[in-house]
Amino acid sequence: MKDWTKSLLLEEIEKDQITVIYFYTPMCGTCQVAKKMLEVTKELFPSFQFGMLDVNYIPDISVKWEIESVPCLMVFQNGEILEKIYAFHSVEYLYNLFKSIQTT
Repeated sequence: MKDWTKSLLLEEIEKDQITVIYFYTPMCGTCQVAKKMLEVTKELFPSFQFGMLDVNYIPDISVKWEIESVPCLMVFQNGEILEKIYAFHSVEYLYNLFKSIQTT
């Protein structure tokens, strides 16, 4: 997964596609584990757009979208937030979450 800029984030979430954004901070150990789970899961959903952002560089977005802690995963379509999760649990949990979004 590649780090996105704020402008790319704002551009991608408006599209008619499922966009999954992973918010993190570099020194967060839990974020590193969550990222590895997400890397595995994302391969199973090639039609989704995945990106990640360090919340240290987007404080205004963090406040606007009420990101309370990291890691945080948000799923968008057409500019609307479909999901926001903080507990990644497992690869199976993420797979089931994405599968339920894909069939909606």
